[in-house]
Amino acid sequence: MKEHTYRIAGFTVTLSAPEALEVDCLLPSFRPFRCVGCSSEDRLFRFLVEAPECRQQDEGTLVEESVNDFGHVRLLKTTGGYRIEVRATAHGVVHCVYTDDRFTLATAQLHQSDPRAGEVLCSMLRIVFSQAVLCRGGISLHASAVALNGKAYIFMGKSGTGKSTHAALWLRCFPGSSLLNDDNPVVYIVDGQAVVYGTPWSGKTPCYKNESFALGGIVRLVQAGANRFIPQEGVDAFITVLPGCSVIHKDTKLHEQLCNTLVRLTAQVPVGVLECLPDEEAARLCAARLS
Repeated sequence: MKEHTYRIAGFTVTLSAPEALEVDCLLPSFRPFRCVGCSSEDRLFRFLVEAPECRQQDEGTLVEESVNDFGHVRLLKTTGGYRIEVRATAHGVVHCVYTDDRFTLATAQLHQSDPRAGEVLCSMLRIVFSQAVLCRGGISLHASAVALNGKAYIFMGKSGTGKSTHAALWLRCFPGSSLLNDDNPVVYIVDGQAVVYGTPWSGKTPCYKNESFALGGIVRLVQAGANRFIPQEGVDAFITVLPGCSVIHKDTKLHEQLCNTLVRLTAQVPVGVLECLPDEEAARLCAARLS
């Protein structure tokens, strides 16, 4: 087995795989996050890749099931942990990953012959990371993030509401701005300050930056016939951000960890709802209200 070490959102992640498995080719988005000589003391989780084999399975109880850009995913609660089943296509082979209940150790059975094995492995790592980071005070968000003048701004919303479009408008309107991540940035409170990190997961946009910025604000986008920014505070701010956070809602401990972090986060950074058109005026209004 060969060990590969990555530094993501300030945490160390190790992936152990057979020597013959070309991890760099399977996970090109992870290359900027490779780490040499990183301490394992702050390791978030260990991820083991093995060939599929016949093993007795705890049938488990279905917790969640979804179909998205990552494929068909089923999450099942088993004795002492979870089993995650990932299928890249509707009729493709099923890959499995087994975890403990806090996602500190994961063992994946990967069908290397699957043409989309790399995408499946990347998806498995994303799922494990998004849950493991909750216990360390981090939150993985379904959002776009743009950096400007030393801060990063997060744009959330339901699929199709224009997160990527709004991010692109900021890049067009504000010289010096840059896209940090277009699908799964991570927020972590460091020494009392909220920080946004780029990750190896950025949806359909190849933006894999090992960079971080202070969080300047979080905005939920809502399509509308006119542009209007509505500040959110207290419980309203919490409710505004919660739907975009990655968490197993039926896992009481993980959900509690998320809520505790989210209360701290929304108390220290501006949060708002932007009713908007897909135009530059919306981007300028948003930036002005967050400054």
